[in-house]
Amino acid sequence: MPYIASIGTYLPCWGTPECRVAGDDEDAVTLAVEAGRAALEAGGPVEYVVLVSRDLPLTESSNAAVLLAGLGLDPELEVTERLGGAPAALDALGSARPRTLVIGVDIEPAGAAAVLTSDRGLQVRTAARVSRSLPVRTRSASGDIHDYGDPRLLAKRGYLASLSTAWVESPAIVAGVAPSETGRLAATRKLDLPTTGASSGLFALATMAEAGITGPLVGVEQASLSGLTVADGAVHVHRRERPPRPRPASISTPEGEIPISLAAYERAFEAKVRWEAGRFADSETLDFPPRYRVDADGTLNTGYMLVDLPRTGTVYTEVTVHTPVPGLSTPYSLVVVELDDVGVRALVRVTGAEAGTADIGDRGRLVLRRVAVRSGVPDYGYAFEPDDVGTDAEEAA
Repeated sequence: MPYIASIGTYLPCWGTPECRVAGDDEDAVTLAVEAGRAALEAGGPVEYVVLVSRDLPLTESSNAAVLLAGLGLDPELEVTERLGGAPAALDALGSARPRTLVIGVDIEPAGAAAVLTSDRGLQVRTAARVSRSLPVRTRSASGDIHDYGDPRLLAKRGYLASLSTAWVESPAIVAGVAPSETGRLAATRKLDLPTTGASSGLFALATMAEAGITGPLVGVEQASLSGLTVADGAVHVHRRERPPRPRPASISTPEGEIPISLAAYERAFEAKVRWEAGRFADSETLDFPPRYRVDADGTLNTGYMLVDLPRTGTVYTEVTVHTPVPGLSTPYSLVVVELDDVGVRALVRVTGAEAGTADIGDRGRLVLRRVAVRSGVPDYGYAFEPDDVGTDAEEAA
């Protein structure tokens, strides 16, 4: 049975307390990276990664390379991508080996949660599993969604029927249903989970760990069900959940899409997505982005090594762009960030803040974001998230 060493959660800053909305530079992979890095803050080795979502950006190709690079993990690690909701995430956790990072991600409402298993910590074990077919919501290969639109049928013949057939005791928390249903189905008080999909059961687990709640945790989706029994144990919970704010108005210009060069994408991938600079053996200077050098004798020197860059820094200068750009929402802000202690400055876009609000001297962190979608390919890089976004507004409220 798995033991849990740490749990990390992430909610986008946009939306309302009831429904978070992903930013225009966020997708399932960037949300997964945020939650995964939060779970890894407590330390601990990772040997396997399981990503569970119904909103994976790439279906014809793997999302593993970007996920591992953003998490700063070995590119040779085994990654399993599962299509599913709350039951699939709890199934993955219940059968996980030690040193497995299980991440659940949702886009509507948006949020992600990650759990790192270990040889000790909070103990969980599989309690129930029910697989029944009631496809009230379907999605075709082309992405078209059909919703049968009968919530009463979904409740009566879906998760309520599955709960009645499961031999699990009265659940402490039920994830995967609307907030109005959680209090009626569970033994504990009503719990407002921020999501209803793959991440919802992991969010519920974080709440149980913080509150010291033990007992069955059940995840449902349509007529399928998976349950874990949560016992006692120490676990580190780290939440990246800023207060919600309305998403600012912007203008999108879809016409004239800029095509992608996959050759250039591949050459820049490691340094850009892993946030690394180049260093030559005979120099302490870091080159960002990494580049070749010509020696004094005219020989091209390609022998640099990649070095991790800090993910915190200070705004050196800034500008806000109002001119529409194909594929980007405007206005948006760009900043040159002085990275901590390495003498490197990076030009990046501002994220998680309204355009024009970042100022010289602001502190913040570098976060993985989807910088563009070109020729249908999500292109990832780093953006600057200021530390004190919304502080004045929150204090005034």
